[in-house]
Amino acid sequence: MALYNDQVLPRLINIACGERSLAPWRQKVCEGLNGAVVEIGFGSGHNVPYYPSDIDVVYAVEPSSLAMKLATKRMQSAFVSIQHVGLEGQAISLADESCDAALTTFTLCTVPDPEVVLRELWRVLKPGGELHFLEHGLAPGQSLALIQRLLDPLQHRIAGGCHLTREPLPMVTAAGFELVWSQEGPGKGPKPWSYFSLGVAQKN
Repeated sequence: MALYNDQVLPRLINIACGERSLAPWRQKVCEGLNGAVVEIGFGSGHNVPYYPSDIDVVYAVEPSSLAMKLATKRMQSAFVSIQHVGLEGQAISLADESCDAALTTFTLCTVPDPEVVLRELWRVLKPGGELHFLEHGLAPGQSLALIQRLLDPLQHRIAGGCHLTREPLPMVTAAGFELVWSQEGPGKGPKPWSYFSLGVAQKN
């Protein structure tokens, strides 16, 4: 299982998260990022092409060394500094109130404790700092939600801890962030994996 998680799964995630249909969603979630940005779940760098020019530095938090290796070309083509600062979103190696913004894409579904991660993001964000998020989660329709719940144990096992049944908007607001704007809806792809929550929330 270690071989699968370390060598196979990052390559599969790189392919899945590189789908062209995700490009408009990534572009939207990155709009307005500026200054010092911490990105939890940097992965293989699929957000890099959509970073705005107002960003000064991106602090990448990513546990997979292979994912960081797969991100090399994207990082080399970036016009901003990207620094790998840690492995775990539960303990970010940055000072309190040191970041202007935070970015998560398809990350809160997988981290062991999203509440802890969101508290860490709150800690490192400056007052008024923004959390930009793009996540998949539980759909509102009863039939689809039932399918997601049935698939969730298998999904968790084969997809590195990913869940289909988490609800991003309530998690973000429960952590104390105030929603600036948000939207939810289906994306392209298999329905159980493609109900997206997109938005910006602020630390007040």
